[in-house]
Amino acid sequence: MRKTAVLGAIALIGLSPLTIASDFDKGKQVFTQEAQPSCTICHTLADAGSAGAIGPDLDELKPTMEQVVNAVTSGVGVMPAFNESLSEEQINAVAHYVATVTGGNK
Repeated sequence: MRKTAVLGAIALIGLSPLTIASDFDKGKQVFTQEAQPSCTICHTLADAGSAGAIGPDLDELKPTMEQVVNAVTSGVGVMPAFNESLSEEQINAVAHYVATVTGGNK
């Protein structure tokens, strides 16, 4: 899809390209720095430069945004819930970031 078509589609749903870019950047920041413990410790994600081996390899798993929101909010297996340490905005941003860079949102 051409960049102009993407920008037009974004405008139709009422979002600005800056909002989407900032959500992506905020999500990467949550993944690499703000979540404690850091997501990078447990998860492999090429875009973040992480090679964790405890949790699933997110590049292979390709989770959807909904799957990431659920996992981060409630925890899964040994992964703790982050619903008390991260805001809803941070959780949505990291979910957007992970689903976007892995192709899980297609």
